Formats: sequence, structure tokens, C-alpha cells
Amino acid sequence: MRSSGDGTAAGGPYALQGSAPAEPALKARVAAQAAPREGASAKPEKVGYRGPTACAAAGITYRQLDYWARTGLVEPSVRPAYGSGSQRLYSFRDVVVLKIVKRLLDTGVSLQNIRAAVQHLRSRGLDDLAQMTLMSDGATVYECTSPDEVVDLLQGGQGVFGIAVGVVWRDVESALAQLHGERVDTGETLVGHNPEDELARRRNRAG
Repeated sequence: MRSSGDGTAAGGPYALQGSAPAEPALKARVAAQAAPREGASAKPEKVGYRGPTACAAAGITYRQLDYWARTGLVEPSVRPAYGSGSQRLYSFRDVVVLKIVKRLLDTGVSLQNIRAAVQHLRSRGLDDLAQMTLMSDGATVYECTSPDEVVDLLQGGQGVFGIAVGVVWRDVESALAQLHGERVDTGETLVGHNPEDELARRRNRAG
């Protein structure tokens, strides 16, 4: 099924691409470039993460982070850089997107399709992201929200690898829990819990 001008069409899995839709049998559509949906799952995040922290949690280099921000691929949604000396501040969702972008790049997905996927990820509520699986054949990225859609895609010969966004979410959550964050409202530094630091403190107390 071809997508309409506003990007809406029934069925899935959905092709997240800016070019022609995929085969009709896949019921693909171009992802709607809609604003984030409001609601309990889209509450403003109260914690931001500086560039080095975002890099550590996403598994990327600072050079990649800086390039992606300057080219508009993944920009910090909490606070952009204003001239020299200012610090970008990334949200939790931003860091999840950074990690997904790295995986897509590592598997050879085109930059055009990655940009479409990033816009789509930013348009979805947080609860939606936790349930989402991204599949790709190396050329097109598809969204699947149920096991049946994954099966349909694989049977059509398109899906080669998949990214379970919920798994990436938990990986990022675990990594950020051990790193420093910053309260968006007060600028207060939030110290993460590092198990190695805790072990060191216990050894010191024992000594």
C-alpha cells in the first residue's frame, strides 16, 4: 500500500524511508513525520547527559557525536551547544537514538534511511519505543510492533537483522545508571552508581 501525502497508511511492518515505499505485500508506509505525542509516556525528562556521558552509554566516539549534532542527524533535545565553551545536553531518548544510529551505520544502512528512522523514533511516545523492533535488509529500515509483522517481513525476504529498541533502552538505562547526569531544572550533578566505586569504598571501610 502506498503512503498518502501525510505519511499515513494502514498495516505494517512500516518502511522508514524517504524514498519510494517497499513492496505492497509488506503493507509498507513512509513513517509519518509527526510531532511527539503528548501523554504520560512523553513527559519532559528531568535529567540530561553531557556529551562524554552520552558517548560512553551509546558506544560512540565524541567525534561521531559532534559530527551527528552539527549535521542535524542526532541533535541534543535538552540543550544544544551555543558557541565555544557551552555543553550540549542529551536526553535519555537522545542516547537511545544515538546507540540505534550506530548499529544502523555499522550494518551499512544508508544515511538517508537512518535520518528517516531517527525522525520516526523522535515522533513516537516512550512507551511505543519500548515495544518497537526495527528490521533492515541493509537498504531499508522497517518498524515492526508485533511478532507477526517480524515474521511477515522475514518471509518476504527483506529482514536481515533486527534491533529490539526495548533491549537498547535497557542497555542505555543500565549504562547511564553508572554515569553522571544533570538535573535540567537546577543544573545539579547527579552522581551515578558505579559498582566498582562501591567495592572500593567497602574495602576502604574494611581497612
